[in-house]
Amino acid sequence: MPLRLSATLWNEIAQWAEEDFRSMNGQIEYLLTECVKYRKKHRKKEE
Repeated sequence: MPLRLSATLWNEIAQWAEEDFRSMNGQIEYLLTECVKYRKKHRKKEE
């Protein structure tokens, strides 16, 4: 799936992925998974 990111954001995520020993795709998937978990957790507190 194509994903458009600014060069700055791409570089930040790429550096972070390297530090975490993940591929770029793996890092993006990890970050999205964590965001979904965070959203679900905080949504329950609001209800």
